[in-house]
Amino acid sequence: MSTDEIRKTAEHKMLQSMEALKNGLTKVRTGRPNPALLDTVHVDYYGAMLPLSQVANLTLLDARTIGVAPWEKGMGAKIEKAIRESDLGLNPSSQGDLIRVPMPPMTEERRKELTKVVRGDGEAAKIAIRNLRRDANEAVKRLVKDKLASEDDDRRSQEDIQKLTDRMIAEIDRLVASKEQDIMAV
Repeated sequence: MSTDEIRKTAEHKMLQSMEALKNGLTKVRTGRPNPALLDTVHVDYYGAMLPLSQVANLTLLDARTIGVAPWEKGMGAKIEKAIRESDLGLNPSSQGDLIRVPMPPMTEERRKELTKVVRGDGEAAKIAIRNLRRDANEAVKRLVKDKLASEDDDRRSQEDIQKLTDRMIAEIDRLVASKEQDIMAV
């Protein structure tokens, strides 16, 4: 493996960590409803636990309500029960075939708790990025030790990996700040 391959591998893994953070942040509730909030809800569908999005259509009905339209008539009660029993603190109500999931307004205290959660997720992503940097630098040092790369390659690749790390951490900070702003907006 060359120093370029090590850098590309590290960059690929760092981008995966970034995507994981983005997916995690979409599930953190802001003042506005987001159908992705219900991605963690699983419904018993003929003995198999399936994600809600695989048994129903999720839509935004208005600024404070998510609509859940089951694809089968008999699934309404099971879906409603699964949403109610999830740890999201939501109280769905049925209206014929449609299940309305109103989003309660968030208190100031809850908003502050969520910003702490977002900061924690951001810090975990930064730690993952730094660990990937360390692994990449160690791999380059092994190449130098095995005389498969020169000292100049080592120095250059460490600079490249550090620039990549700095860029990723700046992006994480930007994502976290943006999400905190969304949460604190009333």
